Amino acid sequence: MQEIVGVVQGRREGHGFVIPDEGGDDIYLPPEEMRHLVHRDRVSVRVVRMDRKGRPEGHVLDILERPTKTIIGRLLQESGTWLVAPEDRRYGQDIIVPEAAVAHATMGQVVVVELTEPPSLHGQSVGRIIEVLGEADDAGMEIDIAVRKYDVPHTFSEACQKAAAKLPVQVRPAERKGRIDLRDVPLVTIDGEDARDFDDAVYCEPAKVGRGKGWRLLVAIADVSHYVKSGEAIDVDAFERATSIYFPRRVIPMLPEKLSNGLCSLNPGVDRLCMVCDMLVNAKGEVHAYQFYPAVMHSHARMTYTQVADILANTRGPLAQQYDSLLPEFMHLNAVYQALLAARKLRGAVDFETTETQILCDDSGRIAQIVPRTRNEAHRLIEEAMLAANVCAADFIQNSKHIGIFRVHEGPTPERQNVLRAYLKALGIGMTIGDDPKPEDFQAIAEATKDRSDAQQIHTMLLRSMQQAIYTPHNSGHFGLAFEAYTHFTSPIRRYPDLLVHRVIKAILTGGHYTLPNIPLANASTDPFRKKLAAKVAPPQRAIAAPAETGKKRGKAAAPSNFEEMQAWEAAGLHCSANERRADEASRDVESWLKCQYMRGHLGEVFTGTVTSVTTFGLFVTLDAMYVEGLIHITELGGEYFRFDEARQELRGERTGTRYGAGTRMRIQVSRVDLDARKIDFVPAQDDLPRQGGAANGAAKPGRKNGKPDAQRAGAAPSGSGERQGNRQERRAELQPERSGRAGGAKKSSAKTSRNASARKSRKR
Repeated sequence: MQEIVGVVQGRREGHGFVIPDEGGDDIYLPPEEMRHLVHRDRVSVRVVRMDRKGRPEGHVLDILERPTKTIIGRLLQESGTWLVAPEDRRYGQDIIVPEAAVAHATMGQVVVVELTEPPSLHGQSVGRIIEVLGEADDAGMEIDIAVRKYDVPHTFSEACQKAAAKLPVQVRPAERKGRIDLRDVPLVTIDGEDARDFDDAVYCEPAKVGRGKGWRLLVAIADVSHYVKSGEAIDVDAFERATSIYFPRRVIPMLPEKLSNGLCSLNPGVDRLCMVCDMLVNAKGEVHAYQFYPAVMHSHARMTYTQVADILANTRGPLAQQYDSLLPEFMHLNAVYQALLAARKLRGAVDFETTETQILCDDSGRIAQIVPRTRNEAHRLIEEAMLAANVCAADFIQNSKHIGIFRVHEGPTPERQNVLRAYLKALGIGMTIGDDPKPEDFQAIAEATKDRSDAQQIHTMLLRSMQQAIYTPHNSGHFGLAFEAYTHFTSPIRRYPDLLVHRVIKAILTGGHYTLPNIPLANASTDPFRKKLAAKVAPPQRAIAAPAETGKKRGKAAAPSNFEEMQAWEAAGLHCSANERRADEASRDVESWLKCQYMRGHLGEVFTGTVTSVTTFGLFVTLDAMYVEGLIHITELGGEYFRFDEARQELRGERTGTRYGAGTRMRIQVSRVDLDARKIDFVPAQDDLPRQGGAANGAAKPGRKNGKPDAQRAGAAPSGSGERQGNRQERRAELQPERSGRAGGAKKSSAKTSRNASARKSRKR
């Protein structure tokens, strides 16, 4: 009879769940309980029974908070009544709009409706239209929908715009005072062809390190903190956004364009203010010494990854001759990269290679082609340089005893360790993890299985056994990258935590102390994320009482100057973590919409693909040629029982023994595309249905090798066209968000079998 407080999470089928604030099992709410609730309501509930699936079922006692004020959807008219059908299916009810509140909208348009009356047990929600976005097929509509669906701030405040307008257009002479002049040092930027802002530049030269040879590596980062003053108008907007969001053909920036593409972009041929991490790296790839200082620089070239890779591959080619004055620097950069890479391998950091994709759009904003994004040596070179600078920043803050923010990535929980061990044992892999797993254990398993046809699934299971990375003032290391301390220093144009790190470093250099400004630390859109993430952050008392373990470079955790200050840093870290998740979800939503719209033109066509994930309700298949994923529902696999083997992550037919697992090669037909639900359905091609007995066509068997290219191709992961490639190595070493729920999600189901023939009759299409 305990009263539980939590946030309502709706489902498109009409029921919902309460996610408890204090953690624990989600509480099921049947459709009759959801009639007077709205997705994201904060409620108090009492568990009244266990339902037939063994889930705790709740009764709502009170609605504590209604954060949802506006909903985006499509305007419809039924029997003379105007309705708005929510675009987000988690809002299970349509909103009635009185005719006087329709404004100038017309039927079928996408609108934003403000709720004027909440739903009740005997009536639907009522609202009024406050914004008309346009027709559903308008170019860029999917982005307009996503930014409102996820409450992404997409317009700068008037105060922010006025403050940005007052900034100079170039570096003024007075701003160079007190800075190291590096304008004669040939620093260069290396980015993708489609990059518009350049927040990092690099330079390398040979140097004597200790008694041996080594390199001096300079990583110069745009000095955003010089222009974005703590607590002022631009800073308030930047904190609210916390990150830039990259969509195909459009970016929602964290900072106004005058800063992100102007004053704070290290464009070639102009003076720019920067913060420099100046490192000495020895022949083993270890950072022997480092220092931070403010400087003024003058980028000598804007290079692309393709150009630098071409120069490194052919030092006598035409491109190398064109940049002959910079050729020695590129060679030195490559040499220090090779040393850093060797140190990375020795450290045992996790590095799972996956095929990333790029969406190419036509002039109307629709997908023209989805192509693999090739990572070359220049990508990896910049990645290693940025990682080295980030580690130095974390070490500098930690040794100074100043409160700061770290990028923390923890290893697997005991529960996830047990699941992973059972999975590896079921597949017959002769390797496992110990009771205190290390990053090198995961990397060793990945290396040993990289040539298997089910390598992608194995690597996914390895990643999902870890926890998601978060921002927090309590340093506990970065498990995936195998660092004792790690933070983000290299992208202050597009990440707020990096901006905070710059401010802390500047305060330490001047002997001062940086205190967070008194800016809002809460909003309705990120509260649910923050409550979940809070369970992963040690409270201040625990951090003081139990300092970090000692290691080669790790000292005692810095005691906070006061309890309130540490709480403020915790809140800032949780806010940034929550907004990072929100940005990822919004980007995936747009990509899913574009892919669904793209596949509508291929209905009925047959393609080849690879099974990349298996669930209780079917198979997810990624197409070879298009890198698009769709679902083959279990009801389409033939008229027999299929049992889901959780340990092996496969479906097995009880009568024929037919097996479908990760790595299974299939020919499929595109059967259905649901643009509103972001779903693509496949069915097996007629000649690809399994015959009696044995594995399905190309089904993966433990230990069997069907070729590396297909296994890699199956792992295609979409990526925004504008996101900096230099941070991908870190993202690959951290847990990526799990597949969002579909047809009930990928959660465990108590039903392990399905009678396909009978289920087909009741399947909702």
